[in-house]
Amino acid sequence: MPGHTISFINARVCRNGKLVEGETLVISAETDNILPETDNTNGETIDVGGGIIAPGFLELQTNGMRGFHFTHFEDEASYAKNIDDVARYLPQTGVTGFYATIPTVHSDEFQKILPSLKPRSIEGGASLLGAHAEGPYLHPSKKGAHNASLFHQPATPPVEVYGDVSLSNDILKLVTLAPELEGTEHLVSDLTSKGIKVSLGHSSATYDQGLAAVRAGATCLTHTLNAMAPLHHRDPGLAGLVTAAPSTRSNSPYFSIIPDGNHLHPSVATMLLRANPSKCIVITDSIELAGLPDGTYPGHAQIPHKQTKAGSRVTIEDTETLVGGCASLAYCVKNLMEWSGCSIAEAVQCVTQNVADFIGDGHRGKLEAGRKADFVILDDEGNVLQTWVGGRKVWERSRAQASGRGLLA
Repeated sequence: MPGHTISFINARVCRNGKLVEGETLVISAETDNILPETDNTNGETIDVGGGIIAPGFLELQTNGMRGFHFTHFEDEASYAKNIDDVARYLPQTGVTGFYATIPTVHSDEFQKILPSLKPRSIEGGASLLGAHAEGPYLHPSKKGAHNASLFHQPATPPVEVYGDVSLSNDILKLVTLAPELEGTEHLVSDLTSKGIKVSLGHSSATYDQGLAAVRAGATCLTHTLNAMAPLHHRDPGLAGLVTAAPSTRSNSPYFSIIPDGNHLHPSVATMLLRANPSKCIVITDSIELAGLPDGTYPGHAQIPHKQTKAGSRVTIEDTETLVGGCASLAYCVKNLMEWSGCSIAEAVQCVTQNVADFIGDGHRGKLEAGRKADFVILDDEGNVLQTWVGGRKVWERSRAQASGRGLLA
């Protein structure tokens, strides 16, 4: 017999890109897991009032927010506190788990920072799920806001860049690299043999160079079409892999997009989503200026230039070079719905199930018995009403936010 349970009734549930009517979500208040629907006899019942229950959002690429960039490291204690602060902020955006992205920094910085990003639960906040290293194996032609002087060639072994601790302790989950660099296929094989996922980005690679990396084990594209060769009808570049033909004898990779209104035109975001919805992953690529007022701010270890924030758009001062984003994941989900006309369940799949399937997370991303009770309650417009992590409500929308005040971009 299960212990104390909570049953959520009168709800529509997001499953496999569809809304399912008439289901009851049952969670354990003791094990933090989702239970079979039949195990609902020993606890309380919550009437959702026709709301939508979706898996908790998973943020695959965030560089920081609220004034804290994940490259800002002084000591382990203060760094952990800053991570905790970010984690407790994220549930109001629907996020219940996040991968902290460390962009290109010096190898000493990677080795100093990454050990503090070991996966862990954070009371009252989203779970830290590990690290995403965006670099330093990138191509100078598509450096974006990265410091190209810190780039490495694949001949530099990952252990020299990231350190043995990060490679062997379930910390580094994902590496973004440019596949046209000499020796990439060996590097991809090396990383994937350690259980680390590889994504392709910050690259001018051709379709064939990307395909070779996919055959070597790469399984994703990073912020597709941003810091990447454009999609051309005779020379598709990496973006052409989104629907790799069966004749290539290779599966098409997952691909991330940033539908914040700055990084992609709405029609392009729609095209990518519709091309392969089960492989589309929505990210924010947020930086430390997310959640701060507009203005000009100093750079940091990754960006040695001042940064100008205007709404959700951030550029290197006096340029049009995008640094990252300041939109929330919930805002990006709503944009995807508005632009493409997709259903809320289809949009939600891009920040839940698709992320979990790509990373191989069997604990999150789906509302299935045995998985963690991480979920959100949404209204029909995609607004986050409540966020639950590990079977505990960690955030609820206030009346002021419901009336339009204090909403996150």
